[in-house]
Amino acid sequence: MQHSIEFHEVYRHFDQHAVLRGLNLAIPPGQIYALLGRNGTGKTTAIRILMGRLAPHHGTTRVLGHDSTTFGPSERAAIGYVTEGHALYKELSVAQTLSFEAGTRPGFHRKFAEDALGRMGIGRRKAVWQLSRGQHAQLSLIVTLASVPQVLVLDDPAMGLDVVVRREFLDAMIDFLADKGTTVLFSSHILTDVERIADRIGILHSGRLRLDAPLEELKSRVQTRMWTRSGAAAAPMEPEILRARQVSGGYELTLLDVTSATVDRLTQTGARLSDAWTPSLEDLFLALTADDSPVGWSLPLSPPLLHQGR
Repeated sequence: MQHSIEFHEVYRHFDQHAVLRGLNLAIPPGQIYALLGRNGTGKTTAIRILMGRLAPHHGTTRVLGHDSTTFGPSERAAIGYVTEGHALYKELSVAQTLSFEAGTRPGFHRKFAEDALGRMGIGRRKAVWQLSRGQHAQLSLIVTLASVPQVLVLDDPAMGLDVVVRREFLDAMIDFLADKGTTVLFSSHILTDVERIADRIGILHSGRLRLDAPLEELKSRVQTRMWTRSGAAAAPMEPEILRARQVSGGYELTLLDVTSATVDRLTQTGARLSDAWTPSLEDLFLALTADDSPVGWSLPLSPPLLHQGR
């Protein structure tokens, strides 16, 4: 099997609003993929379609080679799915929750679940409704991971958790995934979390995948520099510029695949270019999804890092 997760030309609209406009994405086995985007860009819609909970208006999605619209019990058993809501039976105790999950999920790893509860300090006698929001999220993740899924899909599961609980939540996931070879697709608004665990990044913008790249490649190919020139000056226009943000004294440039020729062109009129620094994922995300049209946005950029769309 070449890919664990596939989206092929997926379209979906709600009334007259197009949310997904030809989403294409393929995730190989064992990769941890972060799907990012501003609110309303289609992340949750894409995940719901992938999980077979919402039908696309066009296109197909597949998990482990199976069409999402035809999932049966065995296909769903191979997929772990955790959302912000963390649905659990609130009237059950933690111990009863483990017993219930062990009885309904083939291959449930009871020892892993018990050990994880101990590490998290979650009492087994507590009813689910008595748990804090963070403990509720942790329990949901524990029972999902204990089923040893081949594919794990996380839709902003740490949303609303404080920084300490979120760190424990992520550490539990990282610890579990370390040697399992599980394929992971997750969305998150917390980009520092993404930088900790993702192998590859995708950014949805205007219903399409605007960026798709390994995180390390992204860091090596993108840089930020200050561009200044005496007197009034318009923003520079070069193919390598993803965005030029006007700041005091000049422009802050976000650049892709800079060469010595790029530097020469940007400084040939007497302008000054600062030393480069690597932007944070948050800075890059803001640059690529800004409401203003980035300078050079329509110019040809090096594939497959950036997808221009139509």
